[in-house]
Parts: sequence; structure tokens; C-alpha cells
Amino acid sequence: MFRRPSITFRTTAFVTVVCLALVALDCWNSWNSRAEQLQQMSVAASNLARAMAQQADDTIKQADTALVGIVERIEHDGTQPAAVARLRTVLAMQVAELPQLDGIHVYDKDGNWVANSRQIPPQNLNNATREYFVFHREHEDRGPHIGIPVKSRTNGKLLVPVSRRINHADGSFAGVALATIEVAFFLKFYESLDIGQAGAVALILENGTMMTRRPYSTDMVGRSMLGTGLFQAYTTQGPAGTAEIKSAQDGVTRLNSFRRLANYPLFVAAALSKDEILAAWWRETLWHTGGVTLLTLIVGFVGWRLVRQMELRSKSEAELLRARDALETLNKTLNTLAMEDGLTGLANRRQFDVALDSEFSRAMRNASTLALILIDVDCFKQYNDIYGHTAGDECLQTIGRTIASVASRRPGDLAARYGGEELAVLLPNTDVADAAVLAERIRTAVRDLEIVHAGTPDGFVTLSAGVDAFSPALTSGPPKELVQAADKALYAAKMGGRNRVCTAMRPAAA
Repeated sequence: MFRRPSITFRTTAFVTVVCLALVALDCWNSWNSRAEQLQQMSVAASNLARAMAQQADDTIKQADTALVGIVERIEHDGTQPAAVARLRTVLAMQVAELPQLDGIHVYDKDGNWVANSRQIPPQNLNNATREYFVFHREHEDRGPHIGIPVKSRTNGKLLVPVSRRINHADGSFAGVALATIEVAFFLKFYESLDIGQAGAVALILENGTMMTRRPYSTDMVGRSMLGTGLFQAYTTQGPAGTAEIKSAQDGVTRLNSFRRLANYPLFVAAALSKDEILAAWWRETLWHTGGVTLLTLIVGFVGWRLVRQMELRSKSEAELLRARDALETLNKTLNTLAMEDGLTGLANRRQFDVALDSEFSRAMRNASTLALILIDVDCFKQYNDIYGHTAGDECLQTIGRTIASVASRRPGDLAARYGGEELAVLLPNTDVADAAVLAERIRTAVRDLEIVHAGTPDGFVTLSAGVDAFSPALTSGPPKELVQAADKALYAAKMGGRNRVCTAMRPAAA
């Protein structure tokens, strides 16, 4: 005969399912968060690669354009002494105009110097054995050639050679025009990129030759990348792609984004350390896991207690009351967390709306004033575009802490994140003049942080603020009119040039 499972068994099974569901849900959320973090960093790496490719392409294009004119001049004017004298002047002018160039040189068909951009030409040097010279001597292609890095025989610098073939009138080989770009020029640009402590960027020839890399080492320049995971991924995925690769240079696993130059046979790679990408995720996951584990233990413990109390009915009422109290405490804690902005630590929009309605009613009852400061970070979209969303989040966190420290003067004052890069400060018992003074202190405090922002005229992160205040007892309008008035003042501050505080213009009372 079928026996229905006991209430104790069913309760135990239910508690077990709940605990497993909590663990499974936390694992699912953590995994999705990890995937989202990697996706965001993949986009960031791709943007870095795009910027690097554009910079390298533009740099080489400028040098190559200069070579085109030089080759045409030599093939038309020849290499007579007078023509060479004029040519040297032109070469020196080209090098002066292009900071990436170490020099421009012209060799005859035997590899001897004909002309160069230096004031004192080197003597008795022959470059017939250089890779780029041999290439042009053996190939009739008139296009540009990017050679393997070479060390200058005159100043010892590591250089990237960009060259073109010079022909006689009958099409036979007449020599080579060469522009040399300093490897240090690319490295200077790469040093300006935010790639973390363990990130890496590189410029590589399509034949696998390393041109330069950050972290930089002279031993890496000219090293073959054939057989490395990066080169295999590039040859497999095509002109642009992303792959997770363990570096052959230092053994660090990175998220690599690579892209071919539009006009030349090179590609760039921007790589962000996977450990650094996931560091914040790991911290958050550990906190989540600890919390879920604790919650699971609590649920399991409560379930165990519940089973015992079912068996000991005489104690069930007291245990149920304790469980109810624990649940109410947990709900209060969750409600408190729901009223806080997770990024800045300020009050969130929900808490702001509740506080606005509450303070509006209080001001109505007490016939007092209520002031509002609306704040917007100037050119914040450009900040994210230039420095990345991670830097943007850090910027908002810093600004949030600054506003909280300046604005939290009294228990009733509330600083909140109103939305995106817009923040608000609600000030009970405050008139427009005092609110404007506080807004100016906030604006000055943020400007004094000197957070670099290349997208603003000032060069640093600044704020614009709109201020308004009214007495609800003297107006029949709802709380949103205060927000609308402050928003109009904020708009006026933006239109007035940003980095300023404007107050709302209200009609005089009848």
C-alpha cells in the first residue's frame, strides 16, 4: 500500500531544493557576470587595437608619401650634383616635418649613399646587404616595402625601414629611397595606452617579425613570432579578431585583440591580462559566494530547526517567531541595500524619489524651504570614449565620494545618483543662495581633484550644476516642479560653457 511521505521528509526535501537552487542561481549569476566582464574587456581591447592600427598606418603613410615624391624627383631630375644638392634640402625639410622619422636616405644601384637628410652625410657606408635593398634589387614591385627592424650604423637607434624602388628610364634597378621610423616613436604611443600592469601591445610584420612591443625589450625587436599562439590566431581568423592566448614572451594568459593595418603588411595586437580583467569579478564572486553560503547555511539551519519543531510541537510557536524576526531583519537589510547605488555608494534614484516626496511634505507642514542641486559631469561620454568605461566608473566613484564629503552637512541632506553621470543633492531648510554656495563648493572640490580629461576645454573633469529652491506652502505645484526648475538651471549651465553653477529664474510672488 502506498504511503504518503511524512511532513518531515517533505520539509527536508524542500529545504534541500531551496539551498541547491540558491547555490545554482548564484553560480549562474556569477558565470554570466564573468562572461559580461570578458565581453566588455574584449570590446576595450578591440578599440585599443583599432587605435593602434590607425596610428601605425598613419605614421607609415606619412613616411611613404614622402618617399613617393622623392622617387619621382630622382627619376625625373636624375642624380647630378645640382639635383642632389636640392634633394638633400628637400629630405631635411621632410624629416623636420615628420617627427617619427629618424632620416630619409637615397642609395644607388650598388648600395652607396647618394643623398640623405642629415647635415653631415655618413662616409664610406654601403647598404647593399640590407634586407630592404636586396628585396628591391630582386623585385620589380614599385610599391612600398616594410623591412625588418634594423640598427642604425650612424646613431645606434632601432629603426623600422620603409622603402621604395628607384628605376632607370628603361625600368632597370637604379637604387632605393629609404625612410627610417624610430621604433621609439611607436613605443612612446604605446606607453600612453591604459593596458593595466600585465597588459601588452605589439606591432608585428605579417611575416611574423616583431617590430616593437610593450613591455619593451631590445631583444624582442626583430624576434620571429612564427609558431606562437598569437600569430596562429591571426593567420586563422583573418585581418581582425580576438583570442585568449598564453603569451610566448612571458607566459601570461591575455585576451588578445589583433587587427591588420589598412594599407601595409603589418598587424597590431592589444592584449589585456585575463587575471587583471577578472580580478574585480573574483572579489565580487567571493563575496557573493560567501553570502550565498551563509544564506544557505541559515536556510538549512532554519529548515533543520523547523523539522525538529515539527517533531516537538510544544516548541514550534517560539521557533516560528524567531524565524519570522530573522526574515524581517533580512528584508530590512535587503531594503536598505536596494536604496543605495552600487557604483558610487550614494543614494539611488529610488531613495531620492522617496526622500523628495517626504521632504516636500515636511516642508509643506513646516512652511519651510526645500532646495535641490542637480549636477552633471561635463563631457562624460567623451571621457568613456577616451579612457574606457572602467576608468569612467572609477571617475564617478571619486566624484561621488567628493560630493558626499562636501554635501553631507546635516542629517537631512541627501546626495544621490540621479541617473548615469547625473547626481543630485536634496537640501531641506535651505534657500537658493545657500544651495548655490554649496553647489559652487562641490564644483570647486571636483575641479581641484584634477582628474585628467582630454575631452574638455579645461583639460580636467568638471561639473555643471543647476540650483533651485522653493517653499511648498507658497506654491501649489508638485515636487517635480523643483526637479524641472533645477534641470533648466543645469541646462543653462551647460549652454553657458559648462564648469559652472546656475540658479533657476523664478517669477516674483504675487
